[in-house]
Amino acid sequence: MEQNQSDTESLRAELAALRQELDLLNNHRFVRAHDSWFGLVGFNFLRGLAMGLGTVIGATFLVSVAVYFLSQIELIPIIGEWAKMIAQEIQNGQ
Repeated sequence: MEQNQSDTESLRAELAALRQELDLLNNHRFVRAHDSWFGLVGFNFLRGLAMGLGTVIGATFLVSVAVYFLSQIELIPIIGEWAKMIAQEIQNGQ
């Protein structure tokens, strides 16, 4: 009987601690921002814009570095000429 009572008390204490942690999580700014449909859509829209912009800027940088290094290679005639043509097209486009 005494064992059941101590188990019940420990369960109540754990439940109270769990409720307190759940209240802390529900009052967190991130959860409150996603509480409404408009908040969720707005956050994901801005996140998508940032990811798209970062992808475009990163890809542009990597392609320009790759074209530059390939245009410097004259040991391999096909790659060197191909890279020079790409670099020339890029300069003509500006």
